[in-house]
Amino acid sequence: MIWYSEKREDSEMQQILEVSDKKKTSMEKISLRFLVPDDIDEVRLLCEESFPIEYPLSWYEDITHNSTRFYSLAAVYNFAIVGLLVAEIKSWSKLNKEDKTILSESLGRGSSLAYILSLGVHCKYRRSGIATLLLETFIEHLQSSEQNSKIKAIYLHVLTTNQPAILFYERYNFTLHSFLPYYYSIKGKSRDGFCYVCYINGGHQPYHLIDQVRDFCYKILKFNIFSWMLSRIRLVINWFNYHAFSKIHFRQ
Repeated sequence: MIWYSEKREDSEMQQILEVSDKKKTSMEKISLRFLVPDDIDEVRLLCEESFPIEYPLSWYEDITHNSTRFYSLAAVYNFAIVGLLVAEIKSWSKLNKEDKTILSESLGRGSSLAYILSLGVHCKYRRSGIATLLLETFIEHLQSSEQNSKIKAIYLHVLTTNQPAILFYERYNFTLHSFLPYYYSIKGKSRDGFCYVCYINGGHQPYHLIDQVRDFCYKILKFNIFSWMLSRIRLVINWFNYHAFSKIHFRQ
């Protein structure tokens, strides 16, 4: 999921609109690396500042210790973590029921999906291109390796009211897949969510009836099935005429 603050003071909005030269210069000094166990306290502080959801300690331990399960990428500036992206590769067969509809069953079997658990940036460094750098790096990683060719989609969940986040990933071809009522529980209150999907490596959304009709028509035109049917009809007529003529000639 991608999070941005939904409420901003006027002074903060002014800072966002007036991107300082300092921030432009700082992007040149941003480096990316994977999380390590020693990052756990720093990552926890960043998440508590950036996200409305409270993650358990075990979650922080998992994303900083389990590099085989999680893709945990950190953006570092002046030796401090200022942004992170955490994702997990999931096989289609192990998805939740509502998430399995992201891919058709025929395409999903044997395929995998990348699930972005979190994408966040420290409030002081937002709107400076760090989230873009993290997301583009992750997408490029999934598309540039033959090893990842079976990953057919990237998906995530986001609050329906988090308009800045929605606009952000729509710029990267993420599209709305489903509405998830009461998906989140934040400070004891249920909040609705969206599931957004970006298809990669030849992946596509499940075909509906209209798509199947369109595909059938395309195949008819591509393989010129009308000419094939007409040739078969002619063969049948010729066969019928031949046998009919043979019977008449035999009787005579």
